[in-house]
Amino acid sequence: MRAGAAELLPWLRLTLTPGIGGETQRKLLRAFGPPDAIFNAGRSALVAVAGSRAASLLLDQDNGAAFEHALAWAAQPAQHLLSLADPEYPQSLLQTPDPPTLLYVVGRLELLNSPALAIVGSRNPTPQGLGNAERFAAALADAGLTIASGLALGIDAGAHRGALGRSGSTVAFVGTGIDRVYPASNRELAREIGHRGAIVSEFALGTPPLAANFPRRNRLIAGFSRGTLVIEATVDSGSLITARIASEQGREVFAIPGSIHSPQSRGCHRLIKQGAKLVETVADVLEELRWSTTSGGPPTPTDLPDARLDAATDAGRLLQSFGFDPFSLDEVVKRMGLGADRAAVVLLELELHGDIASMPGGRYQRLPASSTNGSP
Repeated sequence: MRAGAAELLPWLRLTLTPGIGGETQRKLLRAFGPPDAIFNAGRSALVAVAGSRAASLLLDQDNGAAFEHALAWAAQPAQHLLSLADPEYPQSLLQTPDPPTLLYVVGRLELLNSPALAIVGSRNPTPQGLGNAERFAAALADAGLTIASGLALGIDAGAHRGALGRSGSTVAFVGTGIDRVYPASNRELAREIGHRGAIVSEFALGTPPLAANFPRRNRLIAGFSRGTLVIEATVDSGSLITARIASEQGREVFAIPGSIHSPQSRGCHRLIKQGAKLVETVADVLEELRWSTTSGGPPTPTDLPDARLDAATDAGRLLQSFGFDPFSLDEVVKRMGLGADRAAVVLLELELHGDIASMPGGRYQRLPASSTNGSP
């Protein structure tokens, strides 16, 4: 049975008191038990456990308006408040060092205790990286895994979209209040996840996108999931924080390698050097997780070129010459000995056929053949 307003109120009082962070909340819960026992313990007992400042913050502040706002939010359809004591709270997070005391959830609660894999990566991926995120997420969702990510631009959004295109089994952990969408350009994606998957936040309603909140969000993605797959990341990417936390918590870490010339691949290469599982196909992930599927075998992304691109043609020679490394028009002219006009025509032909995609800075990238025929 879902907790009612009377049961939730002490949890809200504990978590919405400014200045009482997660560490103090856990200390009080360990000492006194449920929040109603904390507030019935008396000032001197609170001082002995958490100090005089914390006791004053808890007992002397009037935050009734915030409590009522949260309860009104949770009274709406498909909107939930889950405390540590709630049976629908994600059990995987209870195994982490600092599980949130209270979670705000929109969507399907059953996904919170389903087997999950995190897919994270660059906010500015290459076209190939974005395609990999969507195809891997779709195939892994088909295999019965829930896809977890952070609703960020780039790889995160691609992973959510891939899972939504199949089973809809995706969970987005956000670094804002759950009533806000960041970035705003993902508003429609967030709406669809809330309808078909689930969105989770530990932050109070109205919390803006503060920089410090996103590493905290990353620990939930890692802790929720059986493993974390990184698809493109620079060496200073927040995705590496997620991967590090996953490793520290005994979860699996996977990484897809890329071009040695691409900054977006260096974070993944670093993870592989540090022991992450090198991933080329969906089967690599499923085998490492010892995950069985009855779908007749998982589909796998492929990097085979389109058969129509004969190596004797300019288009075929271009793809063979550059592989999957990003390249510019000038580099095509120099390497292939084509005039600038002819090179531009070949690039346009390849782009129209979906064999390459344009990137920021006037560069291009080859796409896997599977991105044009729909099969992973």
